[in-house]
Amino acid sequence: MYKTTILKTSAFILISSIGLAVNAQKPKLPDAAYNLVLKAPVSTWDEALPLGNGLMGGLLWGEKNTIRLSLDRGDLWDERTNGEKEWWKKYTYQKGADMIAKKEFKTVGSWWDEPYNGVSPTKLPGGRIELKFPGQEEVKEFELMEATAEGITRFRSGAVMHTFYSATDPVALMSIVGVVPDAVKLFSPMDVYRKNTKGDGGPSSGGSVNKLGYPEAIKGKSATAEWYIQEAADGLKYCVYIDNKKNGKETLIALTITSTADGKDPLALAAERCAAALQKGYVKMRMPHAKWWAGFWEKSSVSIPDTAVQKQYNLVQYFYGAASRLNAPPMPLQGVWTADDGTLPPWKGDYHNDLNTQMTYIAYQQSGRYNEGASYLNFLWDRRDFFRDFARDFYGTAGLACPGVMSYSGQPLGGWGQYSMSPSMSAWSAHLFYLHWLYTADDTFLKEKAYPWSSDVGECMLGLLKKDSNGLLKLPLSSSPEIFDDSPKAWLEPNSNYDLMSIKMLFLSLKEMAEEMGKTADAKKWAAAALALGDFHTKADGTLLLDAKNELTTSHRHLSNIIGIYPFNLITSEGGQKDHQMIDASTKSWDKLGTRSWVGYTFSWMSCLKARVGDAEAAVKNLDIFVKAFVLRNGFHVNGDQTKSGYSGFTYRPFTLEGNFLAAQAVHEMLLQSWSATPGDLHTGVIRIFPATPEKWKDVSFTDLRAEGGYLVSAVRKTNKTASFSITATRSAKLRIKDNFGGRAPIWNVKGVRKTGDVYEVNLNKGQQLKASFN
Repeated sequence: MYKTTILKTSAFILISSIGLAVNAQKPKLPDAAYNLVLKAPVSTWDEALPLGNGLMGGLLWGEKNTIRLSLDRGDLWDERTNGEKEWWKKYTYQKGADMIAKKEFKTVGSWWDEPYNGVSPTKLPGGRIELKFPGQEEVKEFELMEATAEGITRFRSGAVMHTFYSATDPVALMSIVGVVPDAVKLFSPMDVYRKNTKGDGGPSSGGSVNKLGYPEAIKGKSATAEWYIQEAADGLKYCVYIDNKKNGKETLIALTITSTADGKDPLALAAERCAAALQKGYVKMRMPHAKWWAGFWEKSSVSIPDTAVQKQYNLVQYFYGAASRLNAPPMPLQGVWTADDGTLPPWKGDYHNDLNTQMTYIAYQQSGRYNEGASYLNFLWDRRDFFRDFARDFYGTAGLACPGVMSYSGQPLGGWGQYSMSPSMSAWSAHLFYLHWLYTADDTFLKEKAYPWSSDVGECMLGLLKKDSNGLLKLPLSSSPEIFDDSPKAWLEPNSNYDLMSIKMLFLSLKEMAEEMGKTADAKKWAAAALALGDFHTKADGTLLLDAKNELTTSHRHLSNIIGIYPFNLITSEGGQKDHQMIDASTKSWDKLGTRSWVGYTFSWMSCLKARVGDAEAAVKNLDIFVKAFVLRNGFHVNGDQTKSGYSGFTYRPFTLEGNFLAAQAVHEMLLQSWSATPGDLHTGVIRIFPATPEKWKDVSFTDLRAEGGYLVSAVRKTNKTASFSITATRSAKLRIKDNFGGRAPIWNVKGVRKTGDVYEVNLNKGQQLKASFN
């Protein structure tokens, strides 16, 4: 088992727009009018103002004369296995398949599900800082200044507190002007537990932090500083440290979290970091921080004539910058905003690879947040040796596999075995490597990271798949997240459509990547494997089934049986009659079954899917419902309908982030698409400008969104018509653009644009910009 360490990654070679021909219109900083503003009181941690720098995170909240900052650091994990150590080596996939064949479902459940029922492994909270102000003071509001990633706390007296988590240094700073706090106190997680009276956090929580069995934190004070050192598990110790300084009328507070992953003496390191920050002061520390964020926002921007959607979109882009950095841990379920109520985080705050991680990292490609997205890819890359061991020890194959549910170190946590131990989750994770290559057009990344990692997953799949009597490749076990939960019915007949679609997309992407690198033999192997999987399972009318026999007959939260439509473009609106039948019949079936068992992410995922098939009005309807009913007032996605309006039968409120990122991606899908209708065929992507823009978005624009092939695209739509667009190439290639301009012919700035069918084609050199306008 790995010990907790700070993620050390190899930097990706990323495509930059610097030095290229650029659009006259530059990406805009987020408008202050769309800042997140929370009127006081804010009396619960999950409605707080979210701040962070990737490694550390904070939640700013409070009421009356009390302000709290809940603390987190991404690599604070308790990695102790629940039950037998390395249980997956003993209770292997083949043994599970043998027992399932004998209908010994409870036995397999005890092997693969029960390990998840312990307290650990789990993400750990970091405690909180509590500031008490004079009794006459009363907090008025909290505002997130998204352009500079600062939290502003305003008091009714006119006093102000500014807070930021430095984008360039592992510290956070608070500057208080107009009032002096009476007390600044530091609380360990156990202190918070003792202050809290809400119990163990409900069914999604791992329980109270006291169940961890840690010794009491060792606390200390100096003339200006306060700290605690918590001994955790497996040799991990971490230090939470605050120091303060008076600068005239300003009270300046610095804080940091260090651990034994940083060095042998976390306390000395923390003191050094805070002292250096206080010495520089708020203004000097803020300068490189603000510069970093200015560069972040320069990547791209969108302008939507819908305040609620625009606010959500801007906030989600901010989440990438605040919670995911190239050399920091990637976002688990709650990012760097772990629960602060004396409990452990919902669902252990783990890495769920049956939807959550993949959808959390689904929206960075088009907005050009490549470094932020690479955080997760580097995380997977750096654990490839463990994943190879897991493939060998659990699946009995070569190659690699990442567990469906895993800890920070990559160890499997177990859970519902149909999904937590499903090999197809690795295929879905490999899809992110493929997308990163498509959007960056970075062949060095393809050669050094994307193909090696993904092809290792492919080898694991080939090791599991066996030919049946019809010559089709089948897995020993199959499921479809999260159909039938963990009941015996959840073991479907191999291959479920979910497994089939996930693995087929993997093989086709491997074929494409192999061809790009000139690996002809590999490309043929992957193409043959994709073909040998066979066709998707449908009813006579084209409705996609769960497997060869079972139909989805009730409302469900996970779009697993139609994943081939989105995010995989295996079934497309530009395909043949068979594709159209599958799309039409399957979406009608889902609509008919209703949303009773949907959760928040279902609505934003369905919004993406409806946009992908060109149904703009259904796409915006689902997005509007998500923004209205499935986010808390600070923008966090929650699973249940908070309005209790009947959108869903679920009304509970554990928060996870994937629904937020799917909502941002839904916006992208409405504004710009660039997928290939024939995945596996090299360089066949087509750019589609405003492909699913709803009627009510009459005037909308975007700047420097990315398209597959490494293109930067900007466009303006006025009165429901495309007014102009420009496309900049980051490599020399043939550009293909769908003619969806309503019969109007574009006026081009370059010669040589030709039309084949309904697609415009032109060869562009690296750095060249194509512009189009309309009369």
